Amino acid sequence: MSIHNEYPTSSDIPSTDAWGLEPLMDINELASYLGIPISTVYDWRVHGKGPTAYRFGKHLKFAISDVRAWIAEQREPSSPPRRTDRR
Repeated sequence: MSIHNEYPTSSDIPSTDAWGLEPLMDINELASYLGIPISTVYDWRVHGKGPTAYRFGKHLKFAISDVRAWIAEQREPSSPPRRTDRR
């Protein structure tokens, strides 16, 4: 199943709920969305590489806006076009 069908698009997710709070995802949802093992998310946290999270007791929650910002930071620049004419 495609993750695009599993999760709502950004236009489907309200920026806040009825209480004015931003939607949060748990570590399982984040790992599933990114298509990576949960252990990778934990490794990123140990090394300070993943998206920021909120801790509620033993539970980690990730704000959708923090995940989006972190994903945008991971984008690699495109490489310059290769020259086809050889001199």
